[in-house]
Amino acid sequence: MRLTRLIKPSFSDLFFLALLSWLFIISPEGFKGLLHDGDTGWHIRTGDYILSHGEVPRVDIFSFSKPGQTWFAWEWGADVIYSLLHRVWGLKGVAWLGAVQICLFATILLRYSLWRGANLICAQLFVLLAIGACTVHYLARPHLFTLMLLPICLWLLEADRRSPGKLVWITVPITMVWTNLHGGVLAWVACTGLFLIGGAAELCLEGQLRNWRTLGRGGLLVLATSAATLVNPYGWGLHKHVIEYMSSDFIRSVVQEFQSPSFRSENQLQYEVLLLIGLMAAAMLLARRRVVEALLVLFWAHQSLGSVRHITVFSSLAAPIVADEASRLWTWWVAGGGKKSTRKILNSLAADMRPSFEWTSVWPAAVALSILLIAALPVKWPSDFPGYRFPVDLINRHQTLLRTGRLLTSDQWADYMIYRFYPSQRVFFDGRSDFYGAKLGEEYLRLSGGSHDWRQILERHKFDRALVPSGWSLASLLKEDKSWRLVADDGKTLLFERLTSRPPISAEVRKNFPDPALMN
Repeated sequence: MRLTRLIKPSFSDLFFLALLSWLFIISPEGFKGLLHDGDTGWHIRTGDYILSHGEVPRVDIFSFSKPGQTWFAWEWGADVIYSLLHRVWGLKGVAWLGAVQICLFATILLRYSLWRGANLICAQLFVLLAIGACTVHYLARPHLFTLMLLPICLWLLEADRRSPGKLVWITVPITMVWTNLHGGVLAWVACTGLFLIGGAAELCLEGQLRNWRTLGRGGLLVLATSAATLVNPYGWGLHKHVIEYMSSDFIRSVVQEFQSPSFRSENQLQYEVLLLIGLMAAAMLLARRRVVEALLVLFWAHQSLGSVRHITVFSSLAAPIVADEASRLWTWWVAGGGKKSTRKILNSLAADMRPSFEWTSVWPAAVALSILLIAALPVKWPSDFPGYRFPVDLINRHQTLLRTGRLLTSDQWADYMIYRFYPSQRVFFDGRSDFYGAKLGEEYLRLSGGSHDWRQILERHKFDRALVPSGWSLASLLKEDKSWRLVADDGKTLLFERLTSRPPISAEVRKNFPDPALMN
């Protein structure tokens, strides 16, 4: 039986492969969509540094604005994985891992929902809503490890609530590894605390508060997982840094993923539907004294309304709970139908198909590996970051000018410059907002907005190159400034070079501006 299931594909296998095909293989963007965020670039180069030096960096290695200052490379484990994949397959390998992680997340979420007792139709409906709600974070970045590991650990914790055993303690070593992959491990630790608080409330409501064994076991798990997060290169210092970062008013004001959702995009509307139904489900759960699930939904609903970054956490834990509650209504609805009614037929089909979702064969792994390893397959792999997000062509044409110097550019493009030219090029301000802090971040914003002191900031940091979006107010100011020369303008990006005492005109400038009048 086990051998048969290992070879025979299940419906959960087909679900995984269908998502992989729909989202990444036949999608117009293909795997390139996973590289919309430039942070992937510095993650790869951090991994390169670790593999080359045999140590995790403790001071900055990428900037000229804060060289040698304390830096927490808190996702170093993921960085090493990205670096290893990049060394063998380039960006193709990094994008492939991201795609597999996303499809695994969705498949685990579906399996978890069915395990909780959800009807197949309800489970698929709410898992698809969760998949849609999370699309804003479908990027090849370390947070995908949290996306995949959170439902696994919640599943183990819920299984232990139903039937206490030893298996739940495997979450402690998982937490140790997770801590060095992504800071989202703290969301998992918070969930263990919510399980403990909710469990105590349920025992209190049932008049069993003296059941110290159950509470003590839950408390021990909270302590063990919390202690496991200390197993990182920075010890408690990492926790202090994360707390300061997450509580920074500047970060919450300017970093988009830490701001409230806008409900204007399709994925935000899917999140809104899941949120509203989740709140209704929480009320139903409280009415039945199911405090743990209600507390999880309400706490993370609150967190997700304050920060887009937490939508993935809310969706991961809410979808299985909501699907379970919706199944109760489904059962009531089906019971009122006739034997040949549509609802009865659908329910019968769902019940017949359900067992085929309960195992995993070798086929998902075999197909996923084949896509990566067989070069002849017609898959659209990224050879570079997408040109519609980054000025790839312009940078390729002016590599000599951009490879060195004190460059001013946007934080996203700085991430890409690290990927392309580190260690010869250092940057002013990149995507590591937790490292640069409010003071430098405000200078960066004043520069991009063309603030009254833009010249003083340029002088203070001794910029001699500027690669700026055409939408920046600074772009127009530099065009009018006699001490800066426009080297290239492709309509979306402008490249400037600073003049000292009117040096000879470079070959690159002559090529782009053959008319001498345009160079004055």
